Amino acid sequence: MNKIYANRIAAYLNKEPADFTREDLVKYIKENGIKMLNFRYVAGDGRLKTLNFIIHSEEYLNRILSAGERVDGSSLFKGVDAGSSDLYVVPRYRTAFVNPFSEIPAVDIICAFYTAEGKPFASAPSEILRRAEKEFTRKTGLEFYAMGELEYYVMAPKDPLYPSVTQKGYHEAYPFAKWENLRTEAMELIAAAGGKIKYGHSEVGFIRGENQEMTQQEIEFLPVPASDAADQLAVSKWILSGIGRKYGVTVSFAPKISIGHAGSGLHIHTCLMKDGRNIMLDEKNELSEESKKLIAGFMELAAPITAFGNTVPTSYFRLVPHQEAPVNVCWAFRNRSALVRIPLGWTNAAGMIKDANPGSAPVKVETNQTVEIRSADGSANIHMLIASLCVAAMHGFSRPDYAEYAEKFFVDRNIHDESFAEKLEQLPHLPFSCVDSGRMLEETRAAFEENDIFPPAVLDSQIKKLLAYHDETLRERLTGKVEEIKRLVEEYLYC
Repeated sequence: MNKIYANRIAAYLNKEPADFTREDLVKYIKENGIKMLNFRYVAGDGRLKTLNFIIHSEEYLNRILSAGERVDGSSLFKGVDAGSSDLYVVPRYRTAFVNPFSEIPAVDIICAFYTAEGKPFASAPSEILRRAEKEFTRKTGLEFYAMGELEYYVMAPKDPLYPSVTQKGYHEAYPFAKWENLRTEAMELIAAAGGKIKYGHSEVGFIRGENQEMTQQEIEFLPVPASDAADQLAVSKWILSGIGRKYGVTVSFAPKISIGHAGSGLHIHTCLMKDGRNIMLDEKNELSEESKKLIAGFMELAAPITAFGNTVPTSYFRLVPHQEAPVNVCWAFRNRSALVRIPLGWTNAAGMIKDANPGSAPVKVETNQTVEIRSADGSANIHMLIASLCVAAMHGFSRPDYAEYAEKFFVDRNIHDESFAEKLEQLPHLPFSCVDSGRMLEETRAAFEENDIFPPAVLDSQIKKLLAYHDETLRERLTGKVEEIKRLVEEYLYC
């Protein structure tokens, strides 16, 4: 019986991508007129890179699928000596998908980096995340799953028809929701590339300028193993940017593109799995002990996590009071003003579906409870960000006082409510700038170096990058300086 597959290779083979073999890919390429193979990989800067191969013989195709290719590591990673800089990029067959843009029929595959000795390259973001996942499972017996909410703006010439209302774009429908077609086209292509999409919708932000309008959108994913979650976000950003180029508009994941308007975040939902089952709730449908340990870890390392999730100066124009972006280290149920939020988890699904559909057969819906951390944005080095969340989770599991520790950061109302002012003063604050974030990472670096998850050289490079912005007082210096703010936004528009 044929299953439904969005991935064209999986549909043709009637096979799960996780089970792809080299022979499967050769078969698909030969029988579907594929002329090009593209290797994709995330370098030290967190951006997706490309290496193109023209397929001129089956022998050559088998070789590159079997052995990969060598690349100049010194141009892809800081701290690699140019005198001995060769690295291998080796394809991971399960990530193969048909390229949606190439005029030459092409298959793309995400690769892993290896050293001259054939060992995984320790400083590659994907390898850092893989080590974090493995260590988390080794220590806890659980699997760390994640998924992202990918927010972005489409910046296009002003459309005089069906204008949207500023800051009122949430879930707006066509024709008032502009560029819905771009979003839905992207969703189809992302799914075909292996992305497990939950849904897409228009977001709050709508900015109307003199000649240009900016419409905010979001694509949200389903929880998958952490490395898969990072890969699909990296590929999704690439696909969205490519579609933007096709339509002649800018797709920007920048954290802030206009002061006083909604910024774009990269909220990451996490959940813990055991034997294929979500264990975030206990038998009473209350937060499990494992969930509390996860939250405690996020509270403990919230500040340095921004070093991987908020990496440009405009990141800290988004993390300001009285927005839905977090400011203080705290957590809450369903409260969007908190750093960590416990959203609804479908504990009453059976009753709701029966009420909405009288006479329908009983249905059982498994919980899909997650813990959402809301600080990161589109400037994040996605693999290292999710790796830092794994590290934080491990720290939560290592705290004997996890429940009491987490409770100190719990809030029961909007943190910007006047009645909450006294409690607010007691809560730690997220970093105010890249420099502040870099210093917090320096102070806590031992937590990330533990178990050899983050190489010291990677942390050194990240800290140096953040400190080099010298943005400690940037917000104050640019207050009221509209043109200078515009130049800063343009500088990090394609972050």
